[in-house]
Amino acid sequence: MDQDLMSKKELLDLTGISYGQLYRWKRKNLIPEEWFIRKSTFTGQETFFPKERMLQRIEQIKNMKDGLSLDEMANMFSPSPSNVSFTREQLVSQNIVTDMALEVFLSRHPDRQVFPFADLLVMYLVDIALKTGDIHLDEGKIILETMEASYNRFEDGKCALVFVRKLGVSLCILCSTVSDIYFDSATKLVFELDVTKCVEDLKLKLV
Repeated sequence: MDQDLMSKKELLDLTGISYGQLYRWKRKNLIPEEWFIRKSTFTGQETFFPKERMLQRIEQIKNMKDGLSLDEMANMFSPSPSNVSFTREQLVSQNIVTDMALEVFLSRHPDRQVFPFADLLVMYLVDIALKTGDIHLDEGKIILETMEASYNRFEDGKCALVFVRKLGVSLCILCSTVSDIYFDSATKLVFELDVTKCVEDLKLKLV
């Protein structure tokens, strides 16, 4: 998947932040190392960034920095699970996930009363997928089963979720990077999700 990249100069000019701020945020793990992309240009080596994600991240940092310390923000942006749990009532009252996503989860775990972050993440992904209108409830269960079976195999939880169909058969895949997966012409890509970003978004939703 190609990324729309922007240069360091463009980033600093657009956002109004300083060179020092940028690299301080990098050192504090507010901006991932892998977003600093070194490329050869006619003037030598220059640093580029994924444009959309960088602009979104810097806007988030600016909005949060008055209420949270840099260490607290680093925890928010970390792909590692958050140490939180919610009851069924809290899930509904705080609108964390929809009733549909909760229904899918409870079909597999009917006796669960308290949900740690790992459960919330699974329901959040199912929720996003159902809201696309491209899958039905039974296919939501496939996402649930795939996440519970394989998510913990990825170091720091960095992975992508890919949902495909072939000849009416649905398949959910977890992979390190979507760009290295290729399908035959009869396989339809239904949707893909950056799970790492979904972890970040869910943490922000829980603040």
